[in-house]
Amino acid sequence: MGELNMQEMPLPALFEQAKKIHDLASESSVDQGIVRKGCEILRVCEEMIGKLGLFSLNETKDDISTANLKYILVPYYLAELTEKIAEDDRIEVLKASQAKLKEFISFCETMELVPEDEIETSTQGGASSSVDRRAKKIARFKRQRAAESKLLELKERRERRGRSTKAAALSSPVETGEDDMFDDDGEEEREAWLTTISLALCKAFDLLEMLKKEEEILSAVREKQLQDGEKEFSQLILDERTQKAESWHRDAATRARYTKPAAPITCATFAQDVIEGRAKVSQAHDHKHQPLLFGPASLVGMNPTTERQRIAAQVFQPHYRLPTMSIEEAGLTEMNMMNEWQERNVKLMEEATSSWYNDGPKTRPNEDDEEDDNDDTAQEKARAWDDWKDDNPRGAGNKKLTPCG
Repeated sequence: MGELNMQEMPLPALFEQAKKIHDLASESSVDQGIVRKGCEILRVCEEMIGKLGLFSLNETKDDISTANLKYILVPYYLAELTEKIAEDDRIEVLKASQAKLKEFISFCETMELVPEDEIETSTQGGASSSVDRRAKKIARFKRQRAAESKLLELKERRERRGRSTKAAALSSPVETGEDDMFDDDGEEEREAWLTTISLALCKAFDLLEMLKKEEEILSAVREKQLQDGEKEFSQLILDERTQKAESWHRDAATRARYTKPAAPITCATFAQDVIEGRAKVSQAHDHKHQPLLFGPASLVGMNPTTERQRIAAQVFQPHYRLPTMSIEEAGLTEMNMMNEWQERNVKLMEEATSSWYNDGPKTRPNEDDEEDDNDDTAQEKARAWDDWKDDNPRGAGNKKLTPCG
């Protein structure tokens, strides 16, 4: 029932609930059930973000809207909550948390949110001296303190503005300057989320280094235990693997619907409705464009028979032509046209490179005889013309026209 409710909740509500659990777990120790619930909510958020296609690898931080910036923190929150899960196999928990941290850092690097010195350090690898590591930690600590102080300053500024707005509303109604106030709020919100992401990056790098060291220590301990009691420990591993295989086969039918990849949402209007909570992801959507109706709905789309009906149908008509299809349908139509054009070009190229085009022109069987006959006829005509010119020299027959003829 809880899973059904989470699927029906909009993405902003799920994110706020997960953020509250993360903040509570960061400040103090909480129950394992709350931590696991937070991880489950964050996984649902990841699934919805993937379906809605909020982010693209071709974008940068400037292309992302202010309302969607906060969803970049979902892998970071999931990594921190996963690290707090108490399991018998601690190494697997550490690996899962590290994978989410690396995913968060990689995506931030694509969005141009990671500082240049951190990128240079990651490209160099682990071969760095103690002096370089110390300088890197000092720079990271300074960035973290600057981000924390910036967030505190933004929080105090927002509280002061709220108090001044309430006081101004009580004293006299505000008639001017409201648009500027909303613009400042939008800019401050964007700056606050970018600062929060910068702070999360500093903590993510530190947490990733700490988890790697912990994994190395636990791996060394496990290897030592294997060397001391190899037979007994190997039997325990075999029993554990047997239990995992049996449970996997037993729960395969239940898990099949979750392993199937979800179909992406290709309609921009439906995606916006899901984000704002007006629709659910599980709802079916046919992507049909509903044109706007102007004038009396009973007359629009009909053939008016009288002058009165024709004039009534033209009431409140727009000055431009209404669209006949949606953007998605136009894109699909254009894609089909391009596919047909490519197929036609492939056929033309195949015909151009075929054998009949490369071979010389084929001659008919009697074509050589016809050419010989034509040559003989032309030669006879040339000889007859020469004979006629000999019998009729140039100017003969025009003697009477000359003065001395």
